[in-house]
Amino acid sequence: MIPSSQRKAIADLLRREVVPAIGCTEPMAVALCTARARELLGGLPERIEVLLSANILKNAMGVGIPGTGMIGLPIAVALGAQIGRSECGLEVLRDVTPEAVARARDYLAADAVSVALKEGISETLYVEVHCTAGGRRAEAVIAGSHTRFVYLACDGEVVLDRRTGASSREEEPCVPLTLRRVFDYALAAPIDELAFIDEARRLNMAAAELALGGEYGHSLGRTLRGRRELHVMGDSLFSRMLAYTSAACDARMAGAMVPVMSNSGSGNQGIAATVPVAVYARQTGASEERTRRALVLSHLTAIYIKQSLGRLSALCGCVVAATGSSCGIAYLMGGGYREVACAVQNMIANLTGMICDGAKPSCALKVSSGVSTAVMSALLAVEGKCVTSAEGIIDDDVDRSIRNLTAIGREGMAATDRLVLDIMTHKKPADCER
Repeated sequence: MIPSSQRKAIADLLRREVVPAIGCTEPMAVALCTARARELLGGLPERIEVLLSANILKNAMGVGIPGTGMIGLPIAVALGAQIGRSECGLEVLRDVTPEAVARARDYLAADAVSVALKEGISETLYVEVHCTAGGRRAEAVIAGSHTRFVYLACDGEVVLDRRTGASSREEEPCVPLTLRRVFDYALAAPIDELAFIDEARRLNMAAAELALGGEYGHSLGRTLRGRRELHVMGDSLFSRMLAYTSAACDARMAGAMVPVMSNSGSGNQGIAATVPVAVYARQTGASEERTRRALVLSHLTAIYIKQSLGRLSALCGCVVAATGSSCGIAYLMGGGYREVACAVQNMIANLTGMICDGAKPSCALKVSSGVSTAVMSALLAVEGKCVTSAEGIIDDDVDRSIRNLTAIGREGMAATDRLVLDIMTHKKPADCER
């Protein structure tokens, strides 16, 4: 039984980490930081200088910006300065219009925006924006999480400074989780306390439905519902889980003006933690209570893994989120804690090492790989099949297996992260056109 004080802390953690976002969270964080600096300045900047950590730069280079038909950071920065509202958080660009986009294009044409790598920092999530106009200067810094301002200043007057120590350390206390605690909370918390997760299902399924009816990104989700594909894969529960999840990712990565519910600062993680579970629950006639509990189990498992992995890493976030969805699916299949733990072990044995090479339309392919593995892992688990500690990085203790996964993603793949960024930033134009 989880003590009431601990239960409240877990509920608060869920509400902090499962929040709506429009567009990819990395460029939205940059737009948010720009909007706040512009607000401090009190008017439209004549010049904006943006300095970013390598992981932010990597994740924002190739993704569509909602409502613009454009990709990349400069347009996100320009719109943040034009129409961004910092009180909207990761929905900072919700007021974008064609007129605002036209003004932002003119702003970029005047060479008013510069974006560069911030040297000499250890933070993986870091955004620094300087706005200047008429001899005035405002500065805003986000670090540690996508909406966490650690420094604000205007004309030398410091409004906020919490950069002391490791700025990635959250102000809120870290809730000590284990997989057992995650499972117990998801199954024992009062069902009304979990009602907020219904909005994650509504938003992320709506994004999937939108993409299935249009052309977004590589249209993987829609393609999987095509005649040829249905002939190969069949119109099965499995194919629907793949199609709906990848479709929601298609829409988000293409810059569709549609909100999704994120997880741990990532919309794709929120999609991968929600849609496979929601589709499985709908197609199998699961009750509302079991569906809610399965979704909470999925999202909270992803949050737990991210606690030791970090916000951004060289490890693709779909590995984390799909591990959560595998837990939710195993539970909906009738599994208890043992089966959920086995699903996690099976996931770690399979997907560990999948690289993150930035946010982009092809993320839908990685998300679909995660969902496929999540289903297989859950099926094996409920049949009593579990990868053992005699195999690879798996430990008898599931929480130690999770630590092995996150250590590889956080430490072992650090050089991979640097190489990926180097490749991405040194591609020739012809390479990008093919």
